[in-house]
Amino acid sequence: MAGMSPLFRRKPAPRPQAPQTPGAPQPAQSPEHSENHLVTLIRKPGCHLCDDAQLVVEKVCGDLGVPWEEKDITQDRRLHDAYWEQIPVVLVDGRQHTFWRVNEERLRKALTDQYK
Repeated sequence: MAGMSPLFRRKPAPRPQAPQTPGAPQPAQSPEHSENHLVTLIRKPGCHLCDDAQLVVEKVCGDLGVPWEEKDITQDRRLHDAYWEQIPVVLVDGRQHTFWRVNEERLRKALTDQYK
Protein backbone atom coordinates (compact mmCIF):
# COMPACT_ATOMS: atom_id res chain seq x y z
CA MET A 1 0.00 0.00 0.00
CA ALA A 2 3.03 2.24 0.47
CA GLY A 3 3.40 2.61 -3.29
CA MET A 4 -0.20 3.66 -3.85
CA SER A 5 -1.23 7.17 -4.77
CA PRO A 6 -2.14 9.35 -1.76
CA LEU A 7 -5.68 9.38 -3.15
CA PHE A 8 -6.01 5.73 -2.12
CA ARG A 9 -4.01 5.79 1.13
CA ARG A 10 -6.84 6.68 3.45
CA LYS A 11 -7.66 5.72 6.94
CA PRO A 12 -10.74 3.51 6.95
CA ALA A 13 -13.90 5.54 7.20
CA PRO A 14 -15.96 5.00 10.32
CA ARG A 15 -18.82 2.59 9.89
CA PRO A 16 -21.79 4.57 8.57
CA GLN A 17 -24.82 4.67 10.82
CA ALA A 18 -27.34 5.60 8.14
CA PRO A 19 -30.46 3.41 8.03
CA GLN A 20 -30.42 0.39 5.80
CA THR A 21 -31.78 0.85 2.29
CA PRO A 22 -35.37 -0.42 2.19
CA GLY A 23 -35.70 -3.51 0.06
CA ALA A 24 -31.99 -4.40 0.16
CA PRO A 25 -31.73 -8.17 -0.04
CA GLN A 26 -30.99 -9.95 3.22
CA PRO A 27 -30.16 -13.61 2.70
CA ALA A 28 -31.11 -16.27 5.19
CA GLN A 29 -28.68 -16.20 8.08
CA SER A 30 -26.51 -19.10 9.11
CA PRO A 31 -25.13 -18.99 12.63
CA GLU A 32 -21.49 -19.57 11.78
CA HIS A 33 -21.22 -16.43 9.62
CA SER A 34 -24.17 -14.11 10.10
CA GLU A 35 -23.41 -13.32 13.72
CA ASN A 36 -19.87 -12.36 12.84
CA HIS A 37 -20.04 -10.25 9.68
CA LEU A 38 -21.93 -7.57 7.80
CA VAL A 39 -21.10 -6.64 4.22
CA THR A 40 -21.92 -3.13 3.00
CA LEU A 41 -21.96 -2.23 -0.68
CA ILE A 42 -21.60 1.51 -1.28
CA ARG A 43 -22.78 2.38 -4.77
CA LYS A 44 -24.65 4.87 -6.92
CA PRO A 45 -27.47 4.48 -9.43
CA GLY A 46 -26.47 3.85 -13.04
CA CYS A 47 -22.98 2.57 -12.20
CA HIS A 48 -22.11 -0.58 -14.18
CA LEU A 49 -19.22 -1.45 -11.86
CA CYS A 50 -21.66 -1.18 -8.95
CA ASP A 51 -24.03 -3.60 -10.68
CA ASP A 52 -21.16 -6.05 -11.19
CA ALA A 53 -20.09 -5.68 -7.54
CA GLN A 54 -23.64 -6.29 -6.34
CA LEU A 55 -23.82 -9.58 -8.24
CA VAL A 56 -20.67 -10.79 -6.48
CA VAL A 57 -21.82 -9.59 -3.06
CA GLU A 58 -25.24 -11.21 -3.52
CA LYS A 59 -23.67 -14.52 -4.57
CA VAL A 60 -21.05 -14.74 -1.83
CA CYS A 61 -23.30 -13.48 0.97
CA GLY A 62 -26.13 -15.72 -0.22
CA ASP A 63 -23.87 -18.77 -0.29
CA LEU A 64 -22.50 -18.06 3.19
CA GLY A 65 -25.67 -16.70 4.80
CA VAL A 66 -23.96 -13.39 5.60
CA PRO A 67 -26.22 -10.33 5.80
CA TRP A 68 -25.43 -7.45 3.51
CA GLU A 69 -26.74 -3.97 2.96
CA GLU A 70 -26.61 -1.43 0.17
CA LYS A 71 -25.88 2.27 0.63
CA ASP A 72 -26.48 4.92 -2.04
CA ILE A 73 -23.61 7.39 -2.14
CA THR A 74 -25.90 10.04 -3.64
CA GLN A 75 -28.12 9.95 -0.56
CA ASP A 76 -25.44 10.28 2.13
CA ARG A 77 -23.02 13.21 2.13
CA ARG A 78 -20.61 11.50 4.54
CA LEU A 79 -20.34 8.44 2.30
CA HIS A 80 -19.97 10.68 -0.75
CA ASP A 81 -17.11 12.61 0.84
CA ALA A 82 -15.33 9.45 1.95
CA TYR A 83 -15.75 7.25 -1.12
CA TRP A 84 -16.87 9.22 -4.20
CA GLU A 85 -13.76 8.39 -6.25
CA GLN A 86 -13.69 4.71 -5.30
CA ILE A 87 -17.23 3.39 -5.84
CA PRO A 88 -18.30 0.73 -5.74
CA VAL A 89 -16.82 0.15 -2.31
CA VAL A 90 -17.31 -2.99 -0.26
CA LEU A 91 -16.99 -2.84 3.51
CA VAL A 92 -16.72 -5.92 5.68
CA ASP A 93 -17.68 -5.20 9.27
CA GLY A 94 -17.33 -1.48 8.62
CA ARG A 95 -13.80 -1.73 7.22
CA GLN A 96 -13.00 -1.12 3.59
CA HIS A 97 -12.45 -4.46 1.93
CA THR A 98 -12.15 -3.40 -1.72
CA PHE A 99 -13.23 -0.90 -4.33
CA TRP A 100 -13.96 -0.77 -8.08
CA ARG A 101 -13.82 -4.53 -8.72
CA VAL A 102 -14.93 -7.20 -6.24
CA ASN A 103 -13.06 -10.50 -6.32
CA GLU A 104 -15.39 -13.33 -5.34
CA GLU A 105 -12.67 -15.54 -3.87
CA ARG A 106 -11.15 -12.73 -1.83
CA LEU A 107 -14.52 -11.69 -0.40
CA ARG A 108 -15.40 -15.28 0.41
CA LYS A 109 -12.04 -15.72 2.19
CA ALA A 110 -12.58 -12.52 4.20
CA LEU A 111 -15.97 -13.81 5.37
CA THR A 112 -14.85 -17.34 6.21
CA ASP A 113 -11.50 -16.55 7.83
CA GLN A 114 -11.15 -14.54 11.00
CA TYR A 115 -11.18 -11.11 9.32
CA LYS A 116 -9.54 -8.56 11.58
